[in-house]
Amino acid sequence: MTAAAGAPTVKCLVWDLDDTLWDGVVLEGDDPAPFPSALETLAELDRRGILHAAASRGEHQVTHRHLTERRLADWFCATEVGWGTKSAAVRRIAKALNIGLDTIAFVDNDPVERAEVASELPMVRCYPAEEVEQLPEYQEFQPEHVTAEATGRRRLYQAEWQRQQAEEEFTEGRQAFLDSLDLVMELRPATEADLSRASELTVRTHQLNSTGLTYDIDELRELSSAPDHQVLLATLRDRFGDYGIIGLAVTELVGRDSVLRLMLMSCRVASRGAGSVLLHHLIQQALAAGRRPVAHFIPTEANRNLLVTMRFAGYEATVTDENRLVLTVDPERPLPKAPGHTRVIAGAA
Repeated sequence: MTAAAGAPTVKCLVWDLDDTLWDGVVLEGDDPAPFPSALETLAELDRRGILHAAASRGEHQVTHRHLTERRLADWFCATEVGWGTKSAAVRRIAKALNIGLDTIAFVDNDPVERAEVASELPMVRCYPAEEVEQLPEYQEFQPEHVTAEATGRRRLYQAEWQRQQAEEEFTEGRQAFLDSLDLVMELRPATEADLSRASELTVRTHQLNSTGLTYDIDELRELSSAPDHQVLLATLRDRFGDYGIIGLAVTELVGRDSVLRLMLMSCRVASRGAGSVLLHHLIQQALAAGRRPVAHFIPTEANRNLLVTMRFAGYEATVTDENRLVLTVDPERPLPKAPGHTRVIAGAA
């Protein structure tokens, strides 16, 4: 199977296990070794920043024990083992990892299982087990850039899995949990070393992207060095570890306006209120410089939640046409209060 034209790069490959990842059926008493080609694909896609998850039939404890004994468990950011449909398992994985179903691929040796997933989730790309060795050669598994952060993406998502478990066990309410994380956001102008990751963010991020614009490295390099532009990166960390670079803002100074041309935030931190934190900083930065905060916004099916976040931050639509909104902040009106659960450190290049 090949990717449809314009389809996003795969962010997560969901594996069936028996007779796909390994040669045999664990629940039947086998002790199957993984196929060598599967190990090679696991390692190569992981190096590119593509996550792995498992959706397989069987008993969870038995399968998990086998994954652990074969030293395979650490490859996976989410594991769904049971007797329900594979499509339901894939849905839960997408929710757990907070990524779109259209960025997931599924590999299974059973054509009936692949057909079920394809029928229920037509946006998920499905592949037979015989193609495991070829998957890294397919275009949809080839990110435009392989950054240093991409090679550590699995660890970031595994830390997020720990956060989710901690949140499920937390009994004092959502805001108290956010307060307990000790969140710190660092904001700084992009440097040459950041450009690959910044470009990758514009390509990979759809749900929390204000305009859908993408920038390659050369464009970002030009913008970050231009006196009338600022390319600002956001990183986030908490008591569980680093989230890495999770946000990007491209601002242009036009007359007395500070125009936000692009603002995006990784879906991984949507539940942390990170978008509100970044927007509040951008607004305060513009007002402190005596400029009017302005933002361009191109509505899509995916970014509606970001528009709501921008309005809660103080932006109001002043110009509306068929394809674009122009949002402004009235300097005379009191600003909404900044989220209090995240400490912000503004750094310099």
